[in-house]
Amino acid sequence: MDHGTPAEVIEILGRTGAYGEINQCLCKVLEGPEAGRVKRRNVRGIVRVHDVIILLSTEREAKEIRAR
Repeated sequence: MDHGTPAEVIEILGRTGAYGEINQCLCKVLEGPEAGRVKRRNVRGIVRVHDVIILLSTEREAKEIRAR
C-alpha cells in the first residue's frame, strides 16, 4: 500500500474555496517517477514555503485560480 509522495512547497499562489480555507501552492515532488517536477496543488490547512507535504497522487494538478 502506497502512503504518498513527499513534496516541498516552493511558492504559495493564493487562497481559494468558499471561505478561503484552501491554499493553492506550487510543490516540487521529491521522490518517485515524478521527482523534480513542479505541480500546482490545493492544500487545506496552514502551509508555509519550505514545508514538506505528502501528496497521495502526483498525477493530478489543480486548476489556476482566476479572478471573477
